[in-house]
Amino acid sequence: MTVIGNLRHRPVRRLTQLYAGLVLYGLSMGLMIRSGLGLDPWDVFHQGLSERTGLSFGTVTIAVGALVLLLWIPLRQRPGLGTVSNVLVIGLVVDATLALLPAGGPLGVRIGLLVAGIVANGAATGLYIGARLGPGPRDGLMTGYVARRPGRSIRLVRTVIEVTVLALGWLLGGTVGVGTIAYALAIGPLTQVFLPLFTVAQPAETARGPVEPLPAT
Repeated sequence: MTVIGNLRHRPVRRLTQLYAGLVLYGLSMGLMIRSGLGLDPWDVFHQGLSERTGLSFGTVTIAVGALVLLLWIPLRQRPGLGTVSNVLVIGLVVDATLALLPAGGPLGVRIGLLVAGIVANGAATGLYIGARLGPGPRDGLMTGYVARRPGRSIRLVRTVIEVTVLALGWLLGGTVGVGTIAYALAIGPLTQVFLPLFTVAQPAETARGPVEPLPAT
């Protein structure tokens, strides 16, 4: 049984960590949206679709996640519990956050929301990936594509995908701004800090000593 599917090792810790990470991820998205200062590429796309279709941001996030998950089939990727949970939980939480958190406010407050959202997003990424119960659908799309084409750079593939969804989202009316740049610059270092803190080591790894954390892709 693979690491992703194995819940026999520390199931309570890993399930708690997974869902805490997904809830925090949805909350972080809501904070960045309410800042009005720019979103990460996928959320620019989600926001643009939401504005064009009239569907809630969370509903669009769930729908896009489900469609991306279908693309795993030709890539022969196998989703884990964390993958399916990612599709459902984040969208529900972001809608709840937007319903509770008012829009607008002074610039200083909006900057605070942006900073809090980016830091929370980094912590959330470390939590849910560190639980080792399956990557998010968008992450798995990138890693699955590279696995099927070993000569391709995952950084290049990720860049191409994210630039594409960013451009589409901007054309659809999504918010691109200083927050988009801040997220791009900060999310890598933040994940590098949080992921080792939250990665759940497997028994064999514990016996060998510290291991490198899973990549945040």
